[in-house]
Amino acid sequence: MTMSSSERPIRRVLIADDSELMRSMLREQITYGGAFEVAGEASTGYQVIRLVHELDPDIITLDLAMPDFGGVEALDYVLSQAPRPVVIISAHDRDLVDPALNAMVSGAVEFVAKPADSSVEEALAFRNRLYQALRAASVAHLLNLPRRIQMSQERASRPHDSAPARCAVAIGASTGGPRALTEVVPRLAADMPAAVFIVQHMPLLFTAAFARRLDHMSALPVREAEEGEVVVEGVVYVARGGSHLDLQRDGNSVRIVLSDAPPVWNVRPAADVLFRAVARTFGPASVGVVLTGMGRDGAEGLRLIAEVGGSTLAQDEDSSVIASMPRAAAPHAQRIVPITELGGEIVRQAVLRSRART
Repeated sequence: MTMSSSERPIRRVLIADDSELMRSMLREQITYGGAFEVAGEASTGYQVIRLVHELDPDIITLDLAMPDFGGVEALDYVLSQAPRPVVIISAHDRDLVDPALNAMVSGAVEFVAKPADSSVEEALAFRNRLYQALRAASVAHLLNLPRRIQMSQERASRPHDSAPARCAVAIGASTGGPRALTEVVPRLAADMPAAVFIVQHMPLLFTAAFARRLDHMSALPVREAEEGEVVVEGVVYVARGGSHLDLQRDGNSVRIVLSDAPPVWNVRPAADVLFRAVARTFGPASVGVVLTGMGRDGAEGLRLIAEVGGSTLAQDEDSSVIASMPRAAAPHAQRIVPITELGGEIVRQAVLRSRART
C-alpha cells in the first residue's frame, strides 16, 4: 500500500552552518511545507559531532566553510561513525569546488549552492533546490553512502588519442553519481574500443574539476567535452554543466555539440539527450548505462538505444544510493548489474558492439 504524503514520517534535519543568518534562512526553508523539521543547529564541526549523537537526526545539511573543525572533517566523522544522509550547502565558489567534489565522492548525497543574492527569485530557486536535495536524502540507501575509492594502477599504459570512434558508451547519473562514477570509470580498460560519454547532474563549475578527478584515477584520459571536437576511441567525455551533450555525424566521424536547449526533466545536461544522440549517431554500436539517481532521466534514452540494437545496462537497486533512475530504466535494460561489476560489463559490451561493426 502506498503511503500518502500526509502519512509519511516527518524527517528531522540537523543544520550545520557558522552563519546565524544562513541558519535562520535554512530553518525557514526546511520547515516550509511540513515534510521536514529542524532537529537542531550547529555552528562548528565539533558541535556536529556532539549533536549527531544527541539528536540522532535523519539528515544533516552541512556547510563546508565552517571554522576550526570544518565541514569536510565533520562529514568524514559522520560517514564513518554515525552514517546518515548529508546534503552539502555551501557557496558556489571556485575555491570550494574541490572540497565539494571530495564531499560528494566521499558520500554526501547532494550539493546545494547557497543563494547568489537576496532576490525573491533566487530565494524561491534555492527553496526548490534544497527541497529536491532533502527529498533525495530522505530516500537514500544508507548502506551505499560510504565507500573507499581505489586509484587506478594503469596510468602508465594510457593510450594516446586515436582514430575516430566507431562505438560509444553513454552513462547517465544523478544523486550518488559522483561516487558511483569513481567506482566505474577507473575499471574501464586502457584499450577500451569505444568513446565514453558521461552525463552527471551537477553545476557548471563542477564538471571540469570532476573530469580532472576521474582523469587522475583512470587508465583512460577523461576530459570535459568541448564544442566541435571529433569524438575519438579510448577517451571519456564529461558533459559540461549547464549544456546538453549532443552529437552530430560528419562523414566517418562524429563531433560534439553543446546545446543550451531547454532542460529535460528539469536538468541540463540530461542523460536522455545524450542517449538519443548516441542511438542516432552510433546505432547498434551503442552501449547505454543508467546509474544511481533521483527521477527518470535516461529511461527513454535507454529505450532508444535498445531499439537501434545497442546494449543497455542499469545499476542494480541494492548498490544505488537513489534507485529511482535505474528503476525507471530497468524495463529497457538487458542487464541489471551491481556497481562493482559495471565497469567490467561495460568493457565487455563495448567489445561486443565494436566487433559487430567490423
